Amino acid sequence: MGEPTKHKLSKIFTDELPELSKEDAARSQLLTGADDVAGETSRAIMGEPTKHKLSKIFTDELPELSKEDAARLDIVKSVRTTPRDPRFPSQNQANHCWNRYNEWLLCLKQTQGDEAGCKSMRQLADNICPSLWSEKWDEEREPGAEASYPGIKVTL
Repeated sequence: MGEPTKHKLSKIFTDELPELSKEDAARSQLLTGADDVAGETSRAIMGEPTKHKLSKIFTDELPELSKEDAARLDIVKSVRTTPRDPRFPSQNQANHCWNRYNEWLLCLKQTQGDEAGCKSMRQLADNICPSLWSEKWDEEREPGAEASYPGIKVTL
């Protein structure tokens, strides 16, 4: 048998990654929240030694951040997606979206329109619903919009 054929795709996993300066590595880690996980993982799979362990991703201390970078990091840390709901096990999450939006409206109705108190409910709805749907439903709920919204009615 001859030597195994090398395919172009195999080059992706065998090329050495360029070394980053400490500043670039810190910036990359800050922006992505991780070291080069894909590159390190592919080298580990290929049996090559790795420079970083995956468990080290979130244990390194962050470098000194500017106020702007700290503000961005705070925003990224505060973003949460809608948790899984066992009532909606399928991949199609349209019903989950509809339910979250109406749960937010129910919260508004129960708190007599306290939008600050129901902010987290609105965020859950916004996270799972396409913005076009939320905007359409918001427009349908506006006063004078012929009351075409079929969900929970809330007068503010």
